[in-house]
Amino acid sequence: MKFLHTMIRVSDLEQSIDFYSKVLGMKVLEKSINEAYRYTLVFVGYESKEASASIELTFNWDTHEYQLGNAFGHVVLGVEDIYAACKKIDALGGKMTREPGPVKGGTTHIAFITDPDGYQIELIQLD
Repeated sequence: MKFLHTMIRVSDLEQSIDFYSKVLGMKVLEKSINEAYRYTLVFVGYESKEASASIELTFNWDTHEYQLGNAFGHVVLGVEDIYAACKKIDALGGKMTREPGPVKGGTTHIAFITDPDGYQIELIQLD
């Protein structure tokens, strides 16, 4: 088996594409439009879909708001320099919900940000 992607529903597709590409530096890997069923799928990631897992942004044309619920936790991205990454994300308008620093009771440095729909994204310092 191979991990392929995670799907999240978004309320404003262009705003989400801007966030994942401009703020997080991902590339749009694939886009498909289904006019009959009124939805658009956009896959974003750092490498090709064949090489690495991606995020599927699902935009249902007739739905403009979602409730996130309490079952989904967060998406995690590894970064080489968490402090520089957070500084850049902040400068690009990203919303920081936990400043970078060591995890409670440990030494791993983490931070949290949210995307335009409120999904949590954890950044973890790679060693």
